Amino acid sequence: MLVSDFHYDLPPELIAQHPPAQRGSSRMLVLNRATGALRDDLFANLPQLLQPGDLLVLNDSRVLPARLFAARAGARAQTRSPQPSGLIEVLLTEQIEAQIATQSETPPSGSAAHPAENLWRTLVRPARKVSPGETLLFFDRSPEAGSAQPLLTAEVLASGPFGERTLRFAPVPDFHAALSRIGHMPLPPYIHRNQSAQPDSAEDRERYQTVYSHPLGSAAAPTAGLHFTPEVLAALRARGVEIQYLTLHVGLGTFQPVRVSRLADIRLHAERYTLPAATAAALNRALAEGRRIVAAGTTTTRALEHIAQQASGAPSTTVLSSWVGSNEPQRSPLHLEPHSGSTSIFLAPGHRFRIVNGLLTNFHLPESTLLMLVAAFAACTDNGERTTDNDPAPGLHTILAAYAHAIRLRYRFFSYGDCMLLL
Repeated sequence: MLVSDFHYDLPPELIAQHPPAQRGSSRMLVLNRATGALRDDLFANLPQLLQPGDLLVLNDSRVLPARLFAARAGARAQTRSPQPSGLIEVLLTEQIEAQIATQSETPPSGSAAHPAENLWRTLVRPARKVSPGETLLFFDRSPEAGSAQPLLTAEVLASGPFGERTLRFAPVPDFHAALSRIGHMPLPPYIHRNQSAQPDSAEDRERYQTVYSHPLGSAAAPTAGLHFTPEVLAALRARGVEIQYLTLHVGLGTFQPVRVSRLADIRLHAERYTLPAATAAALNRALAEGRRIVAAGTTTTRALEHIAQQASGAPSTTVLSSWVGSNEPQRSPLHLEPHSGSTSIFLAPGHRFRIVNGLLTNFHLPESTLLMLVAAFAACTDNGERTTDNDPAPGLHTILAAYAHAIRLRYRFFSYGDCMLLL
């Protein structure tokens, strides 16, 4: 299959620039995977669309204010001006030390979580101006700032393709407090904000986080979760839906476009995750009892399917062998253990889902790996089997038809937009 197979045309005015006025008021397109039937609904009705006994899994990662603006040490730039020239945009995508997998039930804490050697993978722009050995200065450029000293400094240690740089920040008493003061929410580029010239709005600071976010670490929001409100979560529990959480910190893969032409050549960056003990136990019970497991978002789905492959002993960092149905390994009962690790799993059409059999997700960019994941899921029935073995692109036509329907009915797209429920 080709990346271009996943193209569709989207009118620019359908890209949501702001969240809905009230959290949870989005529209929701419901897709029956077995029949391809579509129904227009509202996210607020999600509790009525799920069943008592369903297990809903949410990603509770919290978004860092990960977009920073720096001046190069020694460069002549008006760093304290409201619109300084020569600014370098720096996007923190992953703290390198925290990438190391552990067998503990919770992420590292204390000094291990905030090492003095504060190394980060980043994306910088314009990259051609930033070379290894340089020092970047991060000032508080707000009008009330009283010091001309930089709040953070970082040395550029290494460079990579497509604007990737490794930075080492000098130790400060509270790195995250400094980040909260001068950083911006890492809104995607299709949401138009002049973040270099003005602070984030209260709207973006609040609404680009889920109401249940907790451990800091993501460079982008798990956007399917942005719709949930405390009232909807309470209604789901009252309905008899079990709710559990895992953590997957969204990283570099969200920001890098696909740069190959064939799906078989796609390789994703690794992202860190944690499966807590309570969630592992709930998943084991639901699997044993044949209850439906619904993932909120593609990040939750990737984490769960990686965990399933780990538990079954299958490789988890390559394009999947299920491209050819006859090569699919025999299924065995899964037993999941709490742990932390990293995943670079790529879920594409042909994948047979081992855990997830319901998916809540936003609408995704053309030719993106997230759209490929949703197309893969659309091709499977509740038991994980493909709906047809004759379609060379199972699920793709179903999803493109659903997107065409959403465009005709003027749904709002992408991070701040409406959502889909695939059952």
